[in-house]
Formats: sequence, C-alpha cells, structure tokens
Amino acid sequence: MQLWNKFSKEELREKLRERGEKFITISFYQYAHIKNTSLFRDQLYIMWSNLGIVGRTYIAHEGINAQIGVPAHKFEQFRNELYEISFLNNIRLNIAVDESEAEFPFLKLKIKVRDKILADGLQDETFDVMDKGKHLRADEFNALTNDPETILIDMRNHYETEVGHFKGAITPDVDTFRDSLSIIEDTILKGNEDKNIVMYCTGGIRCEKASAWFKHRGFKHVHQLEGGIIKYANDCNEKGIENKFIGKNFVFDKRLGERISDDIISCCHQCGKPCDTHTNCANEACHLLFIQCDECRAKMDGCCSEECQHVHQLPEEEQIALRKGTIQRDRYFRKGRSPKLKYKDIKSSIFTTNCLNTIKDISST
Repeated sequence: MQLWNKFSKEELREKLRERGEKFITISFYQYAHIKNTSLFRDQLYIMWSNLGIVGRTYIAHEGINAQIGVPAHKFEQFRNELYEISFLNNIRLNIAVDESEAEFPFLKLKIKVRDKILADGLQDETFDVMDKGKHLRADEFNALTNDPETILIDMRNHYETEVGHFKGAITPDVDTFRDSLSIIEDTILKGNEDKNIVMYCTGGIRCEKASAWFKHRGFKHVHQLEGGIIKYANDCNEKGIENKFIGKNFVFDKRLGERISDDIISCCHQCGKPCDTHTNCANEACHLLFIQCDECRAKMDGCCSEECQHVHQLPEEEQIALRKGTIQRDRYFRKGRSPKLKYKDIKSSIFTTNCLNTIKDISST
C-alpha cells in the first residue's frame, strides 16, 4: 500500500466531492514516549487511509499532534480504533465549533515524523513535559480569571489573537510559540511570581508545554485551560456557561477560523474596514497570510498587493518560471506581517499598547 499522497490539489478536491461525505474536524494531542516513530507513523497512515481520513498529523518521540477530518459515518469506528492504542485510550478529542467556513477542512492525509510535535526551541534535558500545570474546566477558568490576582496569557501568535481572544487577556505580539516563552517570562511573569498564571491556546498543546516549562522555571501557581478555546466554546454552548471569548478562533485548516462570538475586533489589512477573515495571497510565490474583506478580495483578486495581483494574472507557465528557485521562508514564518499591509501595523500597535497597560495594572496590585 502507498503511504503518501500522489495527487494534485484539484484532483484531491474532486475526489472528495465525488465521495460526497460530511467530515468532522477533530484535533487532539498527547505527550508520550514513542520509541519507533516511523513504524507508528506507517501503521497510523494505513489505519486512517482505510477510514478515508484527511488532515495533518505530526509524530515525534515526545508524542503526537493531530488535526484531521474524519468522515462522519466513520467517526465511531475511528474513535474505537484510536482508543485501542494504549497511550491514546480515552484521549480527549476536540471537535470543531463551526464547520461552515470551508468546503473541506483538509484535502489529503499527511502524517510526518518530526523531532518534536511542537517547535519550542527548548534544549534543557532536565525539563519534564509531563510535569504540567493544573487543567481548568470552563467554569473554573471563568472563576479564576475573575480573580484580580490572576494573569491571563494568550499563548498564540499575533495573527491568531488579532481576530479573537479572551476578555482581559494579555496577547504578546509574537510570531511563533518558540518566541513567546522567553518574552512572556521576561516581560510578563517577572515580578509576578505570586500571581495565578492562567494560559490558553487553540486546543491545549502549546499551554501543556508552556505550563510544564514555567513550572520548571520555578513558577508555582500555573494553570491552563483544558482543551483550549475549542473545548471551552463547546462546553459553554452545551452547559450554558458564560462565554468570555470575543471574536474568532483562528484554526490551522482550510477554514482559517471559527466563529465564537459575533464581535469583530480586527480590520481588513488593506482598507481598514472591520473584518476578521483570513486569507492566503493568491500569488503562489507569496502566499502571505493576512486579513481581507470581500470588497478587497474582489478588487485585488485575493492578493495582498498590486505586485502580487500582477503576477497572479500572468499565465500559469510564467508564474512557475518566476517563482522557480525562490525561497519564501521568512515571509512564511512571519505570517500577517508585510509593509504592503497598510492597516496591520496600526492594529498591532493598539494591541501592544493594551498589553503593556494590562501588565502595568497587574504589577501594581
């Protein structure tokens, strides 16, 4: 059996349409000790291919991190088979809050072996990721974040927090999780060692690592939102708990976001109009992630700039020739940042000022 995809995007999209299946978008992670990562990867690929699952999964010696789309009629079989894997028995499965933003969450099944399931830049061999902070249910999270002795920190990146975050949260202006750990310790936690530290992220994996790291660094009162924003929103809906999240939750699939509240707290990066719809520049040589309203999308052909629009309108052969041999790694890792985005810097400076004011208020109590 072939253990990788060999079809183009359009071929994959057409195959999914022919199948006519409804997918349930699921994410889960587990820190564990996986000895033979390549063998586990191949076994998982075969099992999930037989179920028609699509999505992205990373496997490392430290565990597994998955964001996948499961055919709805195969969900029970998927869960039963997953739970037969000893270290994944009864693992929490985060189900998407809103499936309406994209035709398909993913186009293909991709399972990769990596050095880590989360790029953190940590090299301390004495650090134990299993010694994590206290998990908080939605009601416990609301109660503790109402306490003035609590610091609430968003562990996500700038382009995620820009479209949605919890009320009163500090949202560091960072590009990657790797960047955030030292910045948060040096600029937010330093001098606040006696405060309650509460962290949250999309599905919990970043907070799991961060809570263990900050405990390792000597902080005592470390907490994290169990299951992240996804589980929190579902629990609030199902149990009638107050939802303190405003805006959209950025997600790493074709939807690029799921609506949590009706609030729109960001703006189109091209015209400044209230908007929280992320897109990737239609110029394949750019592919910059940014916020674009419907009017600018139509006017700019889904591109981030007139330069990219010009390239995008060229024949495909010319586009391929132009991007041959080019590397866009810096732009890729700096999502949502470009001098071409007129209204991005304005919004970022507002968030940065608000964060600094929040830190000052906390430190003075």
